[in-house]
Amino acid sequence: MRLDKYLKVSRIIKRRTVANDACDTEHVEVNGRRAKASYDVKEGDIIQITFGQKTLKLKVLTVKDSVAKADAASMYEIVE
Repeated sequence: MRLDKYLKVSRIIKRRTVANDACDTEHVEVNGRRAKASYDVKEGDIIQITFGQKTLKLKVLTVKDSVAKADAASMYEIVE
């Protein structure tokens, strides 16, 4: 699954276009490298997102095309 779609489906970022913009402006890293929106997310990847002064680091647990809102948080675990 594409990185921008994963961020939207897992509800880390509310809209896919916003997720795409975050990737384009280099606010998203996967496994320590800047990632484009087209990056193919796999289980075990470490995603780091910078929101202004705050940084969110998470580990991908599952990759699903669609998930209920209540189950979205089970797709990842926050690291640190």
